[in-house]
Amino acid sequence: MTIALYTKGWNQNQWLDRFRQMLPNHVIRSFDEIDDPENIRYAMVWKPEPGALALFPNLEVIFSLGAGVDFLLNDPDLPAVPVVRVVDTDLTNRMSEYVVLQCLLHHRRSLSYMRFQQAGIWMDREDAAAKEIRVGLLGLGVLGQDAAHKLSVMGYDVMGWSRSPKTLDGIRSFAGEHGLDDMLSQTDILVCLLPHTPETEGMLNLDLFKKLPRDGALGGPVLINAGRGKVQVERDIMEAMDEGLLIGASLDVFEEEPLRDGSPIWSHPNIILTPHNAAASSAGALTDYVVKQLKLHESGKPMESVVDRAVGY
Repeated sequence: MTIALYTKGWNQNQWLDRFRQMLPNHVIRSFDEIDDPENIRYAMVWKPEPGALALFPNLEVIFSLGAGVDFLLNDPDLPAVPVVRVVDTDLTNRMSEYVVLQCLLHHRRSLSYMRFQQAGIWMDREDAAAKEIRVGLLGLGVLGQDAAHKLSVMGYDVMGWSRSPKTLDGIRSFAGEHGLDDMLSQTDILVCLLPHTPETEGMLNLDLFKKLPRDGALGGPVLINAGRGKVQVERDIMEAMDEGLLIGASLDVFEEEPLRDGSPIWSHPNIILTPHNAAASSAGALTDYVVKQLKLHESGKPMESVVDRAVGY
């Protein structure tokens, strides 16, 4: 069996070596080495060019080397074969670490204290207790549920919203359009872990920010987006910051990546920017998961985390 590997922006040789060690009975080639596309049965990819996978007429499975699959589903020529995404404990734990960290940074006013330090100012600011801060999560999949439970352990008042109803121990849950408005009306820190789908594109916009309360324990709402950049409208985020509809934000994803030079996000004093690495798992963890799914397929067993193209994840 021949496998095609494409890892845009990553050290491809590292990935080739890892997969070749784990799959010694398979031929693994980078896209630029392939001269027999009809022999390709599997593709392991991260952000290939649109139409690239359509060159393989006998493809059986496409493996995304990450949790996201919007870059695949947006390809109009994507072959009609199963798409598998990574849902791994390493990735999940790293995402929860990021979410908890960002909540704490805004809760404990770390940006203010950094500015005080740089200015040589000794000043204390009163902080609310975690139990007074309401954290609302958009997205209650594997990542959202884990983050919700860990925030709850920290003492935050945690709730979550999903497209369909979910029941979680100790976590208030909301669903549907009316449920979304209900949660937003009582959210101090809004955490977005949603995938990019036609329904979620541009969801984090000015109209949504206006539904967040401005009288909470933090003095105003905070946005954390570690989902997908196309879910947010960056122009509206900046306008919301200027108008006081948001008092802070942590952004790990952007409408265009890398974030363009000159974007006001780079220098805004109340925005924490990270380069889409909130849940950057190790190559080892990702390859282990993908190889496990490939072996399930070859043994005739159901694979895990097969994408439902109708809902986009």
